[in-house]
Amino acid sequence: MAIARMRSVVLDCPDPKGLADFYGELLGWKITNVEDDWVTLSDGGPVRICFQQAPDHQPPDWPNPDRPQQVHLDLRVDDLDKAEAEVLAIGAVKHTHQPSEDDDFRVFLDPAGHPFCLCLP
Repeated sequence: MAIARMRSVVLDCPDPKGLADFYGELLGWKITNVEDDWVTLSDGGPVRICFQQAPDHQPPDWPNPDRPQQVHLDLRVDDLDKAEAEVLAIGAVKHTHQPSEDDDFRVFLDPAGHPFCLCLP
């Protein structure tokens, strides 16, 4: 039996609503709650992604160990090239460091600088 169940993944950022809009478009999820310093995104299931205002947010500088990524999202896609074009169009940036030798995933940065990966199944 589990001690706990997953409720939310929370990302610090300077603009919670802007980042929630980005991930809402990326995942097809809806904003379910907006506060001054907190925005919640959900697909209607039990797990949510939340965005917490952090005015002094310093984005990761991965793979530099001085400011490591600490956490990132792996998101499954069927077509990497198509998904790459779509995430770039909504504000993502392709990371200069691409560690996959097989090109089975690609690393991007969201508008607040958090890394995320688009991954083949």
